[in-house]
Amino acid sequence: MFEIREDFYWNEKPIKIISGSIHYFRVVPEYWEDRLKKLKAMGCNTVETYIPWNFHEPKEGQYDFDGMHDVAKFIKTAQSLNLFVIVRPSPYICAEWEFGGLPSWLLKDKNMQLRTYYEPLLNKIDHYFEKLFNELVPLQATHGGPIIMMQVENEYGSYNNDKNYLKALVDMMKKYGVDVPLVTSDGTWLDMLENGTLPEYAHPTVNFGSDAAHHFGELEHFIGKDSPLMVMEFWIGWFTAWGNKKYNRTDYKKQAEELRKVLNKGHVNFYMFHGGTNFGFMNGSNYYDQLTPDITSYDYDAPLSEWGDVTKKYKAFREVIQEVTNSELPPLPELVKKMDYGKVALKARTSLFENLDTISEGVKSPYTLSMEELDQDYGYVLYRQKAGPKRQVEDFRLLGTNDRAQIFLNGVLELTQYDKELGDKEVFELTEDEMTMNILVENMGRVNYGPRLKAQSKGITDGVFLNGAYRSGWTHYPLPLDNIDKVDYEKPYQEQAPSFSLFEHEIEETADTFIDMTGWGKGIVFMNGFNLGRFWEVGPQYKLYVPAPLLKEGLNQIVVFETEGKVKEELIFSNKPPY
Repeated sequence: MFEIREDFYWNEKPIKIISGSIHYFRVVPEYWEDRLKKLKAMGCNTVETYIPWNFHEPKEGQYDFDGMHDVAKFIKTAQSLNLFVIVRPSPYICAEWEFGGLPSWLLKDKNMQLRTYYEPLLNKIDHYFEKLFNELVPLQATHGGPIIMMQVENEYGSYNNDKNYLKALVDMMKKYGVDVPLVTSDGTWLDMLENGTLPEYAHPTVNFGSDAAHHFGELEHFIGKDSPLMVMEFWIGWFTAWGNKKYNRTDYKKQAEELRKVLNKGHVNFYMFHGGTNFGFMNGSNYYDQLTPDITSYDYDAPLSEWGDVTKKYKAFREVIQEVTNSELPPLPELVKKMDYGKVALKARTSLFENLDTISEGVKSPYTLSMEELDQDYGYVLYRQKAGPKRQVEDFRLLGTNDRAQIFLNGVLELTQYDKELGDKEVFELTEDEMTMNILVENMGRVNYGPRLKAQSKGITDGVFLNGAYRSGWTHYPLPLDNIDKVDYEKPYQEQAPSFSLFEHEIEETADTFIDMTGWGKGIVFMNGFNLGRFWEVGPQYKLYVPAPLLKEGLNQIVVFETEGKVKEELIFSNKPPY
């Protein structure tokens, strides 16, 4: 049995927790065992994972715990390898994940108060927890499973100090059967520890990436010398945003020495051991001075790469763990096979505008509706109306719009606005008596951290202002792009406009590969109907990782949705990673 005393104990004996983060929701299920074996081979005895609420309750009252969503299977796989499991099931996870794991349908409540004691929120969490803990409770160590700890909320001290909210979460967890020790994790700034902890109910842990002596000293001062010290997020890498000049990288040699200090003083969870991929539209964003959406790769400069390769960092950490624990570790794992499938020629291409009625159902309203009001979570919304007679437009503004908008007149791009540009006054001319205005608005990924969490409605929330007045009479086309099989490639293609490109490729053997999107503009790629994630010419990511289980022997279908009119006549599949 696992206990927290002056140290961590397993079956009455002190135990050193050496854990690594793997997010099952960023790894295809077929690779869960491979990644967990590699975790163990580095010297870890524990795996940690968040659980994103929006991943398991995508629509209110609709729950998904199958396939890639089968968290219980992931935990059982870890147990089969004799690994302990730390679960962080809080409603909010951050994790550079869309909306920090919160479901966007919460925003339908105009009065919604996130991450605080707001009864409508707590009621929704309660319904979710009832379903979630039905999956987790039987897997606790107290029931013969591998789960030894669960977290309450996540870095709450950097958001609020509402202890009633934290206590409500604890009560809900216990109500649904959680009886393993609870923990919190926060930064070591005193306000963060004061705000985010419930020492009488949950053991405090901290997050940091360097200067372990200082941070452990702060934690020890806060909780006393008779409690175990643990860094729940030892940041041994960092995430990368679109528009960064290069991927974020850290000095693995310095971190290996820092790891030695951590292990000599306490317990560790590597964040991340293996980052994985932000498949689909699930990348988060940060917002400080400007919007910075995260790239599709969540490689995180982790010891195990996005595609499961051992790195220099992995080997350096393994050496330190061997020295500190004086233990014999499994042999280094083999590389996952990669293949160069070469060039694939374009089969067909068609315009988005021609397919609106095929893949979406128009919703009419006198005023613009947000994505959430359209019961849509991710993707794009196209707003359409007649622009009126031929004239000069001297004042055009998109009010309350997030995150990126393209304005087309009769199918021709007039202007693009992104982030801070949205709402700026624009001038252009309507050159014909009959002109259709299409405004394509993209959700680039809801903010996952900080005070802007409350303002994450997407689409056009306040309206379109033109020559001194709001425009009325809109048809909305929701475009979550979850039905690309309905795209009709017999319909015309218009150059320099948003389009769907179809590629088909026969393969004899499946293996990991990378799609090179160099030369394309901006959009997403589907492999056999699975949304691989975003690409964008601003970089630094130009290749998308394709795990072998998403391919099949025989005919494979690839669809590229592109919004800038920058397309190519071929796709290139390479066995060479992005870096």
